[in-house]
Amino acid sequence: MKAPLSPRIHGYGDYLIVALLALAPTLFNFSGLPAVFCYVLALAQLGMSLMTAYPLGVAKIIPFTVHGSIEVVVSAFLVIAPFLFGFSRVISARNFFLVSGIGLFLVWLATNYKAAERPLAGGMGLRRRVQV
Repeated sequence: MKAPLSPRIHGYGDYLIVALLALAPTLFNFSGLPAVFCYVLALAQLGMSLMTAYPLGVAKIIPFTVHGSIEVVVSAFLVIAPFLFGFSRVISARNFFLVSGIGLFLVWLATNYKAAERPLAGGMGLRRRVQV
């Protein structure tokens, strides 16, 4: 079965997630370590999105399949972070991280990571469409 999320649609979601992560501490009223994690993850997601070889990437350095591998690891981190770092009693932060982790995992499952452009060897900025 073909994954329903194209690289372009996934890219729009990535940039939306950057905004959500950056605004989450204010929107959901949490601070401290959970807020720091949100800001760091927002910056990391922005950097990765800008450098991913997909329609909304700018530098197109990171293959979309690698982008997907990073996101599945981050989804697990989001789920375990409240318990691992001791903020599971901060209900708003815990729930945000749990829902975000599960949501990111569902996006990972629904995305066709092999459908994006990949940079050619040599880094000449030339692209070719590879269907695997």
